[in-house]
Amino acid sequence: MGTLSYKKSYNEPNKLSTIAILISSVLTLSVVSSSAMAAEAANTGESQANSVDEVITVIGRSENTPLNIAANVNIIDSAQIEMSGATTLTQVLRGQSGIQISDSNSGAVFSMRGFSAGQAANNTLILVDGRRLNNIDIAAPSINAIPLNQIERVEILSGSAGVLYGDQAVGGVINIITRAPTGTGGSIQLSGGSFNTYEGKADVSGAINDTWRYYAAASYNQGDNYRDHNANKTSSVLGRLQYQTESDNFFIETSYYDNDREMAGSLTLDQIEDDPTQANPFNPDDYQHEMTTAIRSGYQHQLNDAWSLGADINYTDSKVKSISWGKPGTNKRSFLEFTPKAVAHIATEKGDLSIVTGIDLSRGESEFSSGRSNVQKVASAYVQASVPLTTSLSYVVGGRYSEAKDDLVDGSVYPEGIELDQDAHAFELGLNYRPTSSHRFYLRADDNFRFAKVDEQAYTSPGVIGLNPQTGRSYEAGWDWTPKSHTLRLSAYRLDLEDEIVFDSSAETPIGGGFPGANVNADASRRYGVSADWDWQLTDKVQLGAEYNYIDAEFTEGLNEGKQLSWVAEHTGRGYFSIDANQNWQVFTEVVYTGERFMEGDNSNAGDKLDAYWLTNLAVNYTKDAWLASFRVDNLFDEQYVSSGYYSSWGNGYYAGTGRALRLTGSYRF
Repeated sequence: MGTLSYKKSYNEPNKLSTIAILISSVLTLSVVSSSAMAAEAANTGESQANSVDEVITVIGRSENTPLNIAANVNIIDSAQIEMSGATTLTQVLRGQSGIQISDSNSGAVFSMRGFSAGQAANNTLILVDGRRLNNIDIAAPSINAIPLNQIERVEILSGSAGVLYGDQAVGGVINIITRAPTGTGGSIQLSGGSFNTYEGKADVSGAINDTWRYYAAASYNQGDNYRDHNANKTSSVLGRLQYQTESDNFFIETSYYDNDREMAGSLTLDQIEDDPTQANPFNPDDYQHEMTTAIRSGYQHQLNDAWSLGADINYTDSKVKSISWGKPGTNKRSFLEFTPKAVAHIATEKGDLSIVTGIDLSRGESEFSSGRSNVQKVASAYVQASVPLTTSLSYVVGGRYSEAKDDLVDGSVYPEGIELDQDAHAFELGLNYRPTSSHRFYLRADDNFRFAKVDEQAYTSPGVIGLNPQTGRSYEAGWDWTPKSHTLRLSAYRLDLEDEIVFDSSAETPIGGGFPGANVNADASRRYGVSADWDWQLTDKVQLGAEYNYIDAEFTEGLNEGKQLSWVAEHTGRGYFSIDANQNWQVFTEVVYTGERFMEGDNSNAGDKLDAYWLTNLAVNYTKDAWLASFRVDNLFDEQYVSSGYYSSWGNGYYAGTGRALRLTGSYRF
C-alpha cells in the first residue's frame, strides 16, 4: 500500500483514450440512432413519446420516469410523508429501500447495500435538489438541515451510480427534492412531545409578477432528547427567487443551518443495560455546534424541442466547534461545485432517446484546529444515453472519468505537506424492457468509486503514502409490476469492491497517532442481496405494504476471508398499514425490523452479535379543510436497542436507541 495504483492522468494516455473513445461512441451512436429514428418517423408520419407515468423523477440528472430507468428507484412523495406522521427525515427513511441506520445520538447515518456505519457516510451519496450534501471529511452529512415542510419528495436509487454521480455513489443515492415556488400560499406548523421537544416550521410562496416567484421557509427545534446531556437547539432559514418562461429557468437560493447539540458519549455494555439514558461520565462538557451557510444558483435554457443546456453553481461554508472527550476543536469546511450539462429528449416512434452529458468541477477545503488541512479538487466528465431499440426495449450506456488532487497538510504525518494525484473511471451498461405498461424488467452493470477523505489520507500506517481510490462494480436484475391497485418490485444484485477504504483497529498506528489502528485499503469484499417491496391499495380507504431485504456481505480475500462485514444486518424489513376511518380521520402504523449484526469494526467476527430488534410506530391524523393534526408514537413498545456500536480492543462503545417518543403536531395551510 506504499504506492498509488491510480496516478496522474497525463501519465496514462491509454486510459484517457479509452474514455474518450467511449464518450464519443456513445454520442455518435445516440445521434445516429436519433437521426435514423427521426427519419423513420418522418417517413411514416408518426412521432410519439413513451406513455407518461404518474411520477416524475430527476434522479438521473434529467427528468424521466422511474420505470424508464434501468435501476431500482423508489419515490416517497409528500402525501406519503404526511400519512406517516413523521417529523424528521430519519423517520421517513428508516426501513425504506433496505436503508440501515446508525445513530450515535448526534445524527443518523444511512447505509445502503451493505456498508458499515463508519463507511456509510462515504458510500451513500446524499443530494438536495442534485446538490451534494456529503462532506469533504468523514463527518456525516447534516440530514436534519432539511425540515420536512420543505420537502416535496425523496428519490432513492438503490445501487451504484458511478457514471451519473461519480465519487461516493457506491451503495446508492438519496436525492431530496425541495418545494419549488409554483403555487401561492404557505403553511404554519407547531409541534411538541417527549423529552421537552418543541418545534415550529413555516413556509410561504407567491408570485412577484408573471415570470418571477419567491419561496421562503424557516424552522426551529429544541429538545432534551432521550439521553442525558444530549439536548439540542436547531434552526434553519431558506430563501429562493425563481424566474421562469417557456424557454428559460433561473433560480438563486440561500440558506442557513444552525445545530447546537450536547454529546452524551458512548456507554459500556453494563451501563447501557443498567440505564440507557445516562451520559458517559467522562463526557461532561462534550458538545458539537455546526453553522452552515449555503448559496446555490442554476440556469437552464431550452434550445429547441429536444435539447436543453443548463448549469448549477453551489457553495457551502461550514464551521463546526466541538469538545470531544474533553478536547476542544474547530473544523472549517467550504465546498464549491460547478456542474454544466446538456440534456436531450428526442421523440421517435420507438420512444424517447435520452442523452445527458456534462462536467462536474468541485473544490473542497477542510481546516482543523489540530493542524490538519486539505484542499481537494475533483474534475469529471460524463455521458449517459438511453437508446430505444423498440417501443418496449431500450438500453443504457455511459461512462465517467474523474481526477482528484489533494493538497494535504498534517502536523504529525505530513508537516511539510504532500500532494496526491489520483484518477478513477466508471462505465455503465443496462437493458430496460417494458412489454406492457404494468411490467418492467431490467439488467444493469455499473462501476463505482470513491476517493479517500482528508481524515482518511492523514491517518495511515507508516510508509503508506496515500490510499488507493476504492473501486467496484455492481450487477443487478429486477422486475417491477404495477397493475391498477398494486406495486411490486423485486431485485437481486451483487456488489464487488477492491481497495475498500476502512478503518482497521489492528493496523499499525500512524506516527504521532492518538489512538490504535489506521485507515487502510481493505481486502476485497463482495455483497449479494435480494429485495422485495410490495404496496397494495386494498380499497379506496385501506393501503398496506411490506418490504424485505437480504444481504450477504463478506470479505473474499485476506485474513478475514469469509468473515461477515461488520454492522451489516443480513435481514431487514418493514411493513405498514393505513386506513381512512372517514373523510377526516386516518390511522397509520408501521413495523421496522433490523436483524443481528456484528459490532462496527469487528471485521474478524471475534465478538458477539448485537441483538435484532423491532420498532413499531403509530400515527393518527385528523384533517379538516386546511387544518391537519397528527399524533405520532415512535417505538410504541419502548424497545431497548443499540442504535450505534463500535468494537475496540480498549472496550466496546454502545449508543442507545431512542425509547418511546410521543409527538403532537398541528398545521394550517393557506
